[in-house]
Amino acid sequence: MSRKCQLTGKKANNAFAVSHSHIRTKRLQHVNLQSKRIWWPEGNRFVKLRISTKAIKTLEKKGIGAMAKEAGIDLNKF
Repeated sequence: MSRKCQLTGKKANNAFAVSHSHIRTKRLQHVNLQSKRIWWPEGNRFVKLRISTKAIKTLEKKGIGAMAKEAGIDLNKF
């Protein structure tokens, strides 16, 4: 599975690692992904998702149904 948030679509960002001598080498800034079991009230069951911590905060505010609808995800497949 790729390192990508299943709800928001966030993925790694290209960046530079800058040393003390200011030599820049390429690196990736990965997303902080967590595997979570989230209660889905409409489906009356738990859904296991791999989502970013930013998505977890948004999830508490909006709810899983609204976020899945925005992302165009069918939660019955999870």
